[in-house]
Amino acid sequence: MPALLTKRIIPCLDVDRGRVVKGVKFFDHIDAGDPVEQAAFYDAEGADELVFYDISASHEGRGIMADLVRRVVEVVSMPLTVGGGIRTLEDATRLIQAGAEKVSLNSAAVKRPELIAEISRAFGTCATVLGVDANRVIEAGHERWEVFINGGRTPTGVLVLDWVRRAVELGAGEIVLNVMNVDGMKQGYDLEMTRAVGSSVTVPVVASGGAGSPQDIAAVLSVGSADAALAASIFHFRTHSVAEVKRHLRDCQIPVRLDA
Repeated sequence: MPALLTKRIIPCLDVDRGRVVKGVKFFDHIDAGDPVEQAAFYDAEGADELVFYDISASHEGRGIMADLVRRVVEVVSMPLTVGGGIRTLEDATRLIQAGAEKVSLNSAAVKRPELIAEISRAFGTCATVLGVDANRVIEAGHERWEVFINGGRTPTGVLVLDWVRRAVELGAGEIVLNVMNVDGMKQGYDLEMTRAVGSSVTVPVVASGGAGSPQDIAAVLSVGSADAALAASIFHFRTHSVAEVKRHLRDCQIPVRLDA
């Protein structure tokens, strides 16, 4: 019998000028350590993947962090996804050549959706990730789920479900849904939006934003239509460990990879 597909636990390292930082709803960042040291720690902890976002690259118009990728891949064996400041196929190529397994597109893809297709044709759908910074916006008593760009600073008017469907048609092989309203709050993921996105696309969906406990991660992986859970605060500040989260998921009958 084929094995059940395991759910993935993915620490997320937001990097700003060479340091890992963590904020609340994308702002008020505090220092959370050296990215290479953090990466080595999570590799030893049994994380399934690691995500690096250069959170101010798009906003400040800076380039990508290929040098950091090369330093990180020397100390880890798990897959690495990198995003932030990727504006061209050449940017993505430098990151892949530096050792990233996947590249995550966000702001540049909204501005020029053809970038998704270009990278997907060059490296395959499995290497092409769409990061979505989603916000619940209420105006005149009506709520919409809107895509924001430039590190959560700029509204686009683009609706989340419309965007993820189009991105998959263009070649995105995975969606990372980061719900800004719950980001850094440690009160749980947005199960409703995660479930809606997961039901709208045929590719894996990674839930992001709001993890405060192993129970929160179990909830989104069991009822939120997510294939993986991304978390930052609870791991960076050692509130909970990757191993602790995986033990809890196993106890909840949620399939995960456990190291021997």
